[in-house]
Amino acid sequence: MRVIAGKYRSRRLQAPSGTATRPTSDRLRETLFNVVAQSVPGSIWLDLFAGSGAVGIEALSRGAEKVYFVESSGAALRAIRANLQSLGIAGGWQILDRDVLAALSQLEAQNVSCDLCFLDPPYRKSQDYERILSFLSNSNLLTESTLVIAEHDKHFDPGESFGKLVRRRTLKQGDAVLSFYSRR
Repeated sequence: MRVIAGKYRSRRLQAPSGTATRPTSDRLRETLFNVVAQSVPGSIWLDLFAGSGAVGIEALSRGAEKVYFVESSGAALRAIRANLQSLGIAGGWQILDRDVLAALSQLEAQNVSCDLCFLDPPYRKSQDYERILSFLSNSNLLTESTLVIAEHDKHFDPGESFGKLVRRRTLKQGDAVLSFYSRR
């Protein structure tokens, strides 16, 4: 795994040990950032189920103002911290070591709002898509222009809409799909 573009281009990233996480591939991250490129500079990101932190680190590399990494796995948290340290990224990020819904509630209470929200729950936990997308649909974390991107397996469809969130686009690549949601 490596950073695709920006300030930290071509720098290697480490993935958490074990099989509990499934890092977003370099190719899929490149596709994602080709789609959202114009929105990244100066943006605020939520990287939910952050794993190695590769998506959030890619956003920082490309000029995002701040990334909130949300992760509860100890191995993944160690990988995120190691990646940030090895790249020398001293600011512009915060790690929330807790369950995603608890972290979202905390961020909402702090009046945080984001421009882009990426979520990639473990594929075996398909119910997390509905829980998180339903929460976000009514959350003050999202503005009218926030884009929510869900990565999922090609054999699983998280759904077309969740309250005020409506799927606008899908991109398939190999076994993975990116679903793009925004407010009605």
